[in-house]
Amino acid sequence: QVQLVESGGGSVHAGGFLRLSCAVSGLTSDYVAIGWFRQAPGRDREGVACISRTDDKTDYADSVKDRFTISRDNAGNTVYLQMNRLKPDDTAVYYCAATEYECGDYHMEEFLYDYWRQGTQVTVSS
Repeated sequence: QVQLVESGGGSVHAGGFLRLSCAVSGLTSDYVAIGWFRQAPGRDREGVACISRTDDKTDYADSVKDRFTISRDNAGNTVYLQMNRLKPDDTAVYYCAATEYECGDYHMEEFLYDYWRQGTQVTVSS
């Protein structure tokens, strides 16, 4: 059974930091990248960052470049999203999901990703 389970959300003040984790299990090698998405109230879900499962390739949304860092452990069982210098606009539910498309080859679109779960809430207060 494939599972991607998010954790690590919380409430912080602007300028603070959080590290999200995505525990990955049961994923076949057809899925070559893991992505983080977020959805704020009243807005569409948007891609934040992705990382390849087979090499060091990563990609980021312009809104989070230089503030967020995506990484994974060597076994690929956990994918992290380190979020620094958080802003109130970063407030959203954050999701991780898997894709059969290589990170960076395509714009991060929700329909390219599978195995969505309930996400983890991140709230940044001003």
